[in-house]
Amino acid sequence: MRSILLAVCLAFMLPNTGNATSEDKITLLQRDGQQNEIPLLENRFRIDHKIDEITLLFFRKPGSPAVVLVRPDGSKYYSTSPRNDANLEWFDELSYDLITIKKPMAGPWQVVGSILPNSRIVVLGEIELQVDPLPSLLFRGETVKVTGKVLNDGEPIKVGLFRDVVSLHVDFISTNNSDYANFGAGTQAVAEFKDDGRGFDERPKDGIFTGEFKLVFPAGQWQPELYIETPLLKRTVVQDMIEVKEPPFNYTIALAEDDLQEHQLTITLDNQIVQPETVLIQGKIYYPNNEEQMFTLDANKTLTRELAIKNYDWGRYSIELSVFGTNINGREFMATLPTYKFEIERPIEAVPEIEKPVMTAAQLQEIEKAAKEAEAMSTMTLISLIIGGNLLVLLLGGLAIRVFVQKKSILPKINLPFLKKKSAVDPTPQSNEKKEVGENGSKNDKSGEILNLSMSDD
Repeated sequence: MRSILLAVCLAFMLPNTGNATSEDKITLLQRDGQQNEIPLLENRFRIDHKIDEITLLFFRKPGSPAVVLVRPDGSKYYSTSPRNDANLEWFDELSYDLITIKKPMAGPWQVVGSILPNSRIVVLGEIELQVDPLPSLLFRGETVKVTGKVLNDGEPIKVGLFRDVVSLHVDFISTNNSDYANFGAGTQAVAEFKDDGRGFDERPKDGIFTGEFKLVFPAGQWQPELYIETPLLKRTVVQDMIEVKEPPFNYTIALAEDDLQEHQLTITLDNQIVQPETVLIQGKIYYPNNEEQMFTLDANKTLTRELAIKNYDWGRYSIELSVFGTNINGREFMATLPTYKFEIERPIEAVPEIEKPVMTAAQLQEIEKAAKEAEAMSTMTLISLIIGGNLLVLLLGGLAIRVFVQKKSILPKINLPFLKKKSAVDPTPQSNEKKEVGENGSKNDKSGEILNLSMSDD
């Protein structure tokens, strides 16, 4: 016999057990097909000798250390024990411990730790996942509702804290049909739901997962796969292949021809997918000047809907559309269509032409003559610049040769007599110069410039 038992410690208020005897405080933990919930008194329980495998789930105060299991012989199991024991699996999470024991020791067991007080052990039998089938006719942008139940021996699991460790996952797997747009798209994780009464979940802690998701992935053939998963438990439901189609709505825009007209957006319905008389469209228009306008298009039997859009000149216009109606299978649907956008380019302003003045033949000749003179002048200027540049290069080259090769000064020495200074007294008389003595005994040179004015002794 191989039984899988899941013991869940939950915060349920119990009747006063102060008069219970020591025998009452050890509860036999076995599977009898009748009892799914038994008390956990003073954190003790007994495992029957027929149990081959047991799975225990203990909820404790968030952030507290993992619990410790005390076996009947007094030895202990810790969260690190699986390293040395192949018969033990232990998942230590933030607020709970999930433990699986193969061939557990029969007898009284005890759990030590910060488990929630006044708790019960819920014994789970065959765990089953039931999910309502998805509609066979879907289109991209549609919002789909899904409902799943986790059953214990055919009955919903009404375990409050069970929602903390179990989520319902919805995946869409591409069939990789090359004839469709989703070829090679792989697996799309669409949604994850919890039994917590939030979002689209209708009631918390009832073992029923309800939620909604949007088909925002490419159109094509998909295989829906829904599953619940814990570290030690997984149940999967694979549904029949479905085809997600493109939205059954087409758009045509007629732009206004002048400022007094309005743009017209025509929405055409596909009556092969939806019933036109049930389709109601509403949304919002975003204008280039940041103005917003809500609109509603009532249902009627025609295949087209006309939406007038104010003409605010050039710029980008955006229209958000939500659709409500019934498809050809009689199923009501709700969808958010892709935002429709169009843009009017900014007009190019025409520049007025400048009239060219009319000239006479004489004026044209004068202009042509002036142009030729200017051209000749520019040619002479260019030639002068070339000649001057060459002369400058020759001059600089000659100076460089004189300074660096001949080792001479830049300027040559020039002997100019008028630049010499005359000496005031010539200390060295010329040998060839004759001196004459006058009658009065004075000496006189040829020039006669020096006179002896001294008087004789007579």
